Amino acid sequence: MEPTELADRAIEPYLSPAPVLAIITGPSGVGKDSVMHCMVAQGARFHFVVTATDRPKRPGEVHGEDYYFVTTAEFQAMIDGDELFEYAWVYNQWKGVPKQHARQALASGHDVIMRVDLAGADTIRAKVPGAVTIFLAPPSLAVLEERLRQRQTDSEEAIGARLESAAREVLRASTYDYVVINRQDDLDGAARHVMAIMEAERHRAKRVSIEF
Repeated sequence: MEPTELADRAIEPYLSPAPVLAIITGPSGVGKDSVMHCMVAQGARFHFVVTATDRPKRPGEVHGEDYYFVTTAEFQAMIDGDELFEYAWVYNQWKGVPKQHARQALASGHDVIMRVDLAGADTIRAKVPGAVTIFLAPPSLAVLEERLRQRQTDSEEAIGARLESAAREVLRASTYDYVVINRQDDLDGAARHVMAIMEAERHRAKRVSIEF
C-alpha cells in the first residue's frame, strides 16, 4: 500500500467524528437540568435520554419528555432483556435509564447526554467505558445551600440531608473526567464549558468506542 493511501486511511476516521455519549452528574440542586436547558438555548444539539418509570403519569406530565411511562411488566421486560443502563427501586416505583433511544441517537450521529446521580453515573461508566463523565459542582456548599432554599420545596431536615450528601459527593469530583463549576449568575458559562468538553471529545485522538 502506498504511503499516501496509508495516510488517507489514517486520517479518515477524523473526517466525520463519532458522536459523544456524555454523563452529567453532581449534587442535588447544583443545576444539572438548568445547564442542559441553557445548552439548548445556545444552540447545542443532542439527544437527552429520558428516564423510564412504572409509576402513573401525573397531571401535566408528557410521555417521552418528563418520563417514559411504562407498565411494571414492560419495565421488568427491559430488566430481563438488559435494556437499561441502570435502574433502581425508588419510593415504591421503578426508575431506569433505557438503552434503546441512546443507541438510536448515536447511530444517527447525534450526541447523547444522560443526567443521573453519582450512583447511576458510576454504574453506567463501568458498563460503557467510552462514556464521558462530567461532574457539575457548585462554587461552594454555601451557594448550594442558598439554591436549595430558594427552591422552597424541601424541609430543613431535607436540606440538611442534601447538603451532607453533597459534601461527600464533591469529594469524589476528581474521579470523573471533567469538573465544571456552575457559578452564581453564570449559567451560560457552565453551559459553554460543557459544550466545549463535548466538542473537544469528538476530536480526541484515541477515543474508546461506545458499545452497549
